[in-house]
Order: sequence, then structure tokens, then C-alpha cells
Amino acid sequence: MIFERKIYQKLLSWKNETQGKRAILVEGARRIGKSTIVEEFAKQEYENYILIDFARAAEEVKGYFLQHLNDLDTFFMLLQSYYNIDLVERKSLIIFDEVQLFPKAREAIKYLVQDGRYDYIETGSLISIKENIEKILIPSEERKLKMYPMDFEEFCWASNSKQIIEYIRVCFEKKIPLERGLHNKAMLLFKEYMLVGGMPQAVSAYLENHKDFGKADVEKRDILELYRDDIKKIKAQYRAKVSAIFDQIPGLLSQHEKRVVFSRIAEGSAVEQYGETFFWLADSMITNECRKANDPNVGLSLNEDDAFIKCYLGDTGLLVSHAFDENELLENEVYKQILGGKLSLNEGMLYENIIAQILTANGHKLYFYTQYNAALHRNDIEIDFIISNNSKLRYKIYPIEVKSGTNYSVKSLLRFKEKFKNRIGECYIIHPRNLTYKEDILCIPPYMAICL
Repeated sequence: MIFERKIYQKLLSWKNETQGKRAILVEGARRIGKSTIVEEFAKQEYENYILIDFARAAEEVKGYFLQHLNDLDTFFMLLQSYYNIDLVERKSLIIFDEVQLFPKAREAIKYLVQDGRYDYIETGSLISIKENIEKILIPSEERKLKMYPMDFEEFCWASNSKQIIEYIRVCFEKKIPLERGLHNKAMLLFKEYMLVGGMPQAVSAYLENHKDFGKADVEKRDILELYRDDIKKIKAQYRAKVSAIFDQIPGLLSQHEKRVVFSRIAEGSAVEQYGETFFWLADSMITNECRKANDPNVGLSLNEDDAFIKCYLGDTGLLVSHAFDENELLENEVYKQILGGKLSLNEGMLYENIIAQILTANGHKLYFYTQYNAALHRNDIEIDFIISNNSKLRYKIYPIEVKSGTNYSVKSLLRFKEKFKNRIGECYIIHPRNLTYKEDILCIPPYMAICL
């Protein structure tokens, strides 16, 4: 199945610009649908196109980039002959798929864009890893565009529930609850999305097999194995650390504090030893990092603490399959229990992970905040996420707490609000209930997180 994706409109905006960079790099994790949507875009928006998949490209084709970039007439003649495509100036597209596997093609973008005959789209993952860029000059002529797994809105489109998204946005804008029956429908859709996730192959297997979670789970486990295989191929000096963090993500997120405690990963470990590890996981877009903001103020990144980090999986559907082995899912009827709101174990982990996923897809860099109370020997303020409006003149921060249950306290958020009251735009609690206010805090259902 080919799904409607938001990135299509971003690509269309890029194409329709009369001036600007005629090459765009679409980067994202493996198996999120980059190649599919780019080829669909090429079919619909250009007279014709050439797709060079560097995972399978012949050495002969790679040789064109090494031998003929000084003679682009010959270069294009050879490409057209090899792929049996007659390119049309200003009306054809050339796609470099999995460009990280052949960095020389990415370097060639500089000269190809200057030539001006065609448009170029590159797709890839692990774009910034040292071994993929150390021997090339990064072209300034390319624009970058990040792509993520299907978000909740795209999942609803695929499920023929587009109208409910419009209703959700209207209710959020007016700060009113959804009608009870539609709230229940939206929550059911959201739980389906949380369990299936946004990897197109898993969504397709789920929908094509009459909403069979088992069929989706098979696809998700294949993707997890693909990620493990990718980890096995990286440099030996940090391979074991990346593997250790990846394998422990469900365990880390099931703890109350959810952050990485390095001494628990391996005896004597410290944050300084894991710099390359988190860079690889973040660059691969397998995970979404959330760092502690010591002083939530203008420019959250200026006050981030690298010693305190949470590591969320980039897709919550993958997290479900990562957290439970196949027997556990079947014997404990995990999918059924979560749909029915009866699984207390690990449900908070899933809710927090999916909010991290939604906020990241909305363009937010993730931060959290804690304050330790020495008298009580514990944290008396714990804020799951802090986002900002990025305004340079009227900068405001927005603290968010995520609650998977219906009974909870707002004391921590009220303390934070009092401490940083001049900086705060709005306080949010995300909970399974309909929209309401609690002590002047806006409490919204998780499906409304797409509006943040």
C-alpha cells in the first residue's frame, strides 16, 4: 500500500520554488517509507525520472561518478543509456536512493546542481556518521528534510478516518472536549496507532489483514532485526555500547526515572564513554533523545545537561515488539489488554514514548526537567517534556507531563509553574480522559498532542 504522507507537500513546495536549491536530501530511519514516497513523487510530478539505488547499483554506474563528472554531457548520456530513460531538461528528476552507501554521489550534487539541467532528490540514513562523510565535501547546494514514521494523523488517513483529525484540531483550538462517542473513537484509533506504530510495512500488514496485530508484529520484528544488523556493521570501538543501549531501551523506559543511568549499563561506565553511541542512535533516527534542561529559559539547548539523557525509540509500535517477546504478546494478550485499558505494566512507558515521537515529528527538540529536594531525599519536581515556541521576542516554554492513568497528582507541575511562572506560556497534562482543566492546567487526551 502507498500511503498519503505529509512530506509529499513539502517536496512539492520545494519543486515549485522558482529559485533555490534544486537538490533535496530526505533523511530518516530505515523502513519509514522514504524511497516509496520519493518515487511516487517522481511519478506524479515529473515527466520521467531515473532512480539509482546505491544498495544495488552496478559498479559501472558508480564508475560514472568517479570518471565523468568533468564531462557532464557524457555523464548524463551514459546514465540515460544504462537506465533506458530519455531525460528532459527542467522536467526530469534523478533520485539517489540510499546515498549514504556511496558518498561520492552526494559530493557530486554540487556540480550537478550548478549544471542546472535536472532536479535531484537524495534519500538516506546515517547521513552524518563519520565514515559516510570523512572523505567527501558536503554540498551546500542540497536542502535537508527529515522524515519520520507515519504520525497519528497519517495513520488516521490510512484508516479512512480523516474527518476526526479535523474535529480534533477544532476542539483543541477552541479548548473544548470532543463529543463523548467521538472521544472514544479517537482514543481507540490512538491506541491502535500506539500498538501498530508508524512503519508503513507494519501499518500495511495491519490494515490489509483486517486489523491483525499479529501480522503487524511480524513486520516490526523484521525491522528490529534490520536495525540490529545495521549496528553489527558499525565501527567496533562503539558497536557494543550502541547494541547495549538499543537492547536496554524498554528496560530503561519501564523505570520511574526513565533516564539512562550509565553505571547500570556496565560497571564503571560514565557518560563520557557514550558520546559516539548516542550520536549514532540519533543520526540513524532509531531513537529520539531527551536531555535535561538545567535552567529552562531562552535557548533550552544552552542549558542542557549531557549527563542526564532519556532515550526513546523512534517508533512506539517497534517499542511494543521490542519490549515483549512473541510468546509474551500472545500469552498475556498484551495488545488486547492495552486496547481495553487493562495493562498497567509498561503502559506509562508506551504513552511517554509516543508523546516523544509526536513532539519530535512536530519539530521539537526534547528536554525534561527535574529538581532534587535534599530535605526529602527525592525529586520534588519532575517534568516529562519541555517545549518552546522558539520566538526570539516573546519566548515561552511549555511544560508537559504524561499520565497513562486517570488518577494522578499535579503538584510537580504546579511547583514548576510557580518557579518559572514568568517564562511559561501554557502547562499541559496529557491523560487518557477528554479535554478538561485541572487547577488552571490544560489536560488534553493524547491524540491532541499532534496540535502542540
